[in-house]
Amino acid sequence: MGRLFGTNGVRGVVNAELTVEMVTRLAASAAEVLGEELAIGRDGRTTSPMLRDAAVAGLLSQGCTVHDLGVLPTPALQYAIKTLRLDGGIMVTASHNPPEFNGVKTVAADGVETSRETEDRIEETYFAGGPEPAPWDRVGKVIEGDALGLYMDAVVKQVDSSVVKAAQLSIAIDPGSGVAALTAPEIARRLGCRVFTINAEIDGTFPGRNSEPRPDNLSGLSELVRASGVDLGIAFDGDGDRSIFADERGAVYYGDRSLALLAKAYVETHPGAEIVTSVSSSRAVQDVVEAAGGRVIWTPVGSVVISRAMVEGGVMFGGEENGGIMYGPHQAVRDGSMIMALVLELIARTGKPLSRLFAELPQYAQAKDRVICPNELKERTLEALNKRVKAHRIETIDGLKLCYDDGAWILFRPSGTEPVFRLYAEAATQERAQELVDENKRLIEETVSSLR
Repeated sequence: MGRLFGTNGVRGVVNAELTVEMVTRLAASAAEVLGEELAIGRDGRTTSPMLRDAAVAGLLSQGCTVHDLGVLPTPALQYAIKTLRLDGGIMVTASHNPPEFNGVKTVAADGVETSRETEDRIEETYFAGGPEPAPWDRVGKVIEGDALGLYMDAVVKQVDSSVVKAAQLSIAIDPGSGVAALTAPEIARRLGCRVFTINAEIDGTFPGRNSEPRPDNLSGLSELVRASGVDLGIAFDGDGDRSIFADERGAVYYGDRSLALLAKAYVETHPGAEIVTSVSSSRAVQDVVEAAGGRVIWTPVGSVVISRAMVEGGVMFGGEENGGIMYGPHQAVRDGSMIMALVLELIARTGKPLSRLFAELPQYAQAKDRVICPNELKERTLEALNKRVKAHRIETIDGLKLCYDDGAWILFRPSGTEPVFRLYAEAATQERAQELVDENKRLIEETVSSLR
């Protein structure tokens, strides 16, 4: 990762780590690298209008024509960039981070987040002081646009809407006060679903729940599913590019369950297909893909890495364990609403409830946690841990993944978006998975403390 860009864009606490001046220079630097016809969008965070204006100022200073697409999900901006054949764009969002954070995602002309190499070029320009501004008579202009309809039409066209409509499904949607509220309920209605919502008013303070969709903060969605008697529930993150599911009983599943479910369905209809996913994903993904005759390509954590691997390898399906799934026939980026539509189609086509579809997958217990670690200590902490850990096999694709004789594994890696180490463990039993997390959490805490 670079000095500015983390796992997914540039993020920080607003007016502390991420300032107006910083965003203006960053946008100008991105324009220098990406081109002259650029789109901009923003999420519903309290500070997003301010930072959107800062980014627009930077783009205009380089003579860009700025297509302002307003408030919308990140995948809607990405689809518009690709479809309108623009040179790229900027999304002002901090995705799932707490409300005091915000960020900038840079998008290439193909609608996919910029590659690590492009990010390095943007950073090089930024740290050189930014590009020279255009003369006063060559300053750019802003064109107002609306990409929501274009995007929703595209999602609906990717599934057999007649099959979904015939099933007459009902669904509970929790956008988490984020911008998926603008698209997910409408897409579900276009597919003939009866829709119930919770946390569907956009609010940058995220009053209803944490903006990251996880099983432990979706009790409201679970209650709505049970109370309304719907067929399933779905929860989104702050910018609408990730989603996870609750079955008809209100049980909420980690994102790699839906990743395994849809990967299995894709390979079964595309024999020999490859699937790209990160080293943090469940072994269940590998099991179902290989059983269907496909192959898994493993990458470091980060949607940028997965998306770019898909584009470069011509792969049509990929995803992360956090509910970020990429469906290449639509676009090779995370798209929460696209995944919702695919799951609705799968339920309608099979006639099986979501609980049964998940039950048919290989079952592994998981545990996850995090350890606070200042950004400046992350590299030294990882080096120290590498000297202390022991396992049957240790993989270093991203962070440290310890694999044991009994099939259990744990991955710990420094986050690219927050000052933490993330821990992911998987085993045959919940006790074993939690044991791995507890042991290694203490080890990481001790290591961080010793380096302060």
